[in-house]
Amino acid sequence: MALVDEMTITAAAGEGGDGVVRWLHLKGKEYSGPAGGNGGDGGSVYIRGVRDINLLARYRGEKKFRAERGATGESYTRAGAGGKDLTIDLPVGSIIENRSTGERYELLKEGQTMLVLKGGRGGAGNAVFKSSVNQTPMQATPGKAGEEAKFHIELRLFADAGLIGLPNAGKSTLLNAITGASAKVGAYAFTTLDPNLGALYGYVLADIPGLIEGASGGKGLGFKFLRHIARTKLLLHCISLESDTPEQDWRVVRGELQLWDPALSGKHEVIILTKSDTRDGTFIAKVQKTFKGLGKETLVVSAMDDVALKSLSEAIVAALRKV
Repeated sequence: MALVDEMTITAAAGEGGDGVVRWLHLKGKEYSGPAGGNGGDGGSVYIRGVRDINLLARYRGEKKFRAERGATGESYTRAGAGGKDLTIDLPVGSIIENRSTGERYELLKEGQTMLVLKGGRGGAGNAVFKSSVNQTPMQATPGKAGEEAKFHIELRLFADAGLIGLPNAGKSTLLNAITGASAKVGAYAFTTLDPNLGALYGYVLADIPGLIEGASGGKGLGFKFLRHIARTKLLLHCISLESDTPEQDWRVVRGELQLWDPALSGKHEVIILTKSDTRDGTFIAKVQKTFKGLGKETLVVSAMDDVALKSLSEAIVAALRKV
């Protein structure tokens, strides 16, 4: 199932139930007073964080949500039952924006619950209107409408480390090799259209869609790429040794990070030189020296070298323990 990480839904809180006009008649008396009850309040709408990053995909066929309406008031001044609240489960890491008010909500932990739409108040029954000058009130009021709005939902993954780099830098292949994930791999740009996840000794690694120059302005899959690395602790910057300009490739990605959010360029970064089987030792040593000169921890790997993959896995875990 492809990861759905963005969606717009419509939600409405329940209407309040109507108040009613009723009369209390006691035996032997023609009239004993107003007895119409108030309507019940409408149900409210809440959002709740759950640990299921695929949850939005299940909402694609149902994008309208409504809480229950309050019940109509009853005789003997009994209030109608309140409508049931509605709780919409969303993946932890979701940012939710009310398109009507601009209010934003973030679900940062499992079980976190937030009120987003309030149910309508129930209407007043005629018993409420009795006074010394109005012993026989004939009025009752309808319930109020509940709040409603469109909400834009954007999921930003909570991964420990993000595999970043230009398209075809070997990120998906590497993720599959060190975590046993099954990310799609292909010899063409943008094989990865959605983030893929894998687990490495209890740490979550995310393979993020490839970045191209101009991504910070929305070019290519830029926004999809950048939003998902906002919360990662560690950047694993994959650079293919098939490239004749590895330092320039690195600078392209770093430049886009800086343009999108300067805080991203301040995250701890490890350079991973991939596809080492395509180059000789002299070229690899030269590239390593370049990045070490820039103060970057630099690792070399080939997906076909089990020993190198094991060393890389251990180095990634060690780096994660430091951040």
